[in-house]
Amino acid sequence: MNRQKQNKRGRLQRKIKRFLKNPFTYLMLLILILIVIATWVVYKTETQTDSGITGMFDAVWHTIVAVVAAYYDFYVKSVPGRFASLVLLLFGMALWTVIIGKITSVIMDIQSKNNRGLKKIRPMKGQFLLCGWRSGFEDLLNTVLRSNPDITPDMIVLVNNAPPQQVEQLRENIDFKNIKYVAGDFSDAEILKKAHIESASRVLVIADSANGKSSPMETDSRTVLAVLNMKNLNPSVYISAELLDEKLAEHLRVAHCDEIILTQEYEHSLLATASSGQGYSNVIKSLISDDSDTGIIVSSLPANFVGKNYSALEEYYGKKGDKQILIGLLLNSEEKCNEPLFTPSPSYIIPPSSKPILVCTNCAG
Repeated sequence: MNRQKQNKRGRLQRKIKRFLKNPFTYLMLLILILIVIATWVVYKTETQTDSGITGMFDAVWHTIVAVVAAYYDFYVKSVPGRFASLVLLLFGMALWTVIIGKITSVIMDIQSKNNRGLKKIRPMKGQFLLCGWRSGFEDLLNTVLRSNPDITPDMIVLVNNAPPQQVEQLRENIDFKNIKYVAGDFSDAEILKKAHIESASRVLVIADSANGKSSPMETDSRTVLAVLNMKNLNPSVYISAELLDEKLAEHLRVAHCDEIILTQEYEHSLLATASSGQGYSNVIKSLISDDSDTGIIVSSLPANFVGKNYSALEEYYGKKGDKQILIGLLLNSEEKCNEPLFTPSPSYIIPPSSKPILVCTNCAG
């Protein structure tokens, strides 16, 4: 308790010191003092004339009108009173200029911090963190939104060290204006806390190429460190992470990364299959379409199929027509190490936490 009181007292003292060191403070005090002096002059001189000012209340009212509305409610007649009233008028204008300037400065500072990812974002729940930056980021973001219809732009938090002007340009797009942004290294626990990793539901970590100077090993090491920190802060968050090289894949598995994307491996496999001239690349492109209703879909298991034979599930989808074709099961879908099982035997018993893997053509239709 004593320590808390000392901390509060220390914060109050620091605020007072900052207030006293601020030139704006002394400028405001000077203007207020001069306004008080001018009010006193009007009171002392105009009460001796027939201007209508008969006491201090009238003098103060005259000051308020002159400063706030920039006109005179009384017709002052003495030379000192007129001079003091002019001072009130001028300093009223100066006071409003200072106040408006301060308000504008605060608004610009808030906007600048928001554009540079330095503004503190409000606590969220179930948000989607997109960590890292690369060329063509806008296309990636569009694909993420199309592939995840349950995610709206205001649920996305970008965490990266990209040049502020690039992120600002991205957020000028009307589709992305509600996206949150936290500037900093996404492998830093403090930066992750600013993005409220503790309440996030999903995270996508892409191989970061914001600075263009890191080697693939350095980039992947940062990804591993980020996943470790994320899982430490929120063990239940679902993380998909991209690696440039398979060497650190085992480290991500130890860190309980839910999905590991080996970009170079996929690229090499795609190039190899395309070299056969059989059109495999076109098939793969269709299967991994960014349309959430087309291609390979992992769906929810229909009710009462746990414990039944795989053939019963095949029959269920067979009755739906050719828009949904069952090709297998995703096992342990609620666990950290889920794995696909393609075309199991008809007698295979469907275990709990399974999801059907479907090939769909406009499943929503």
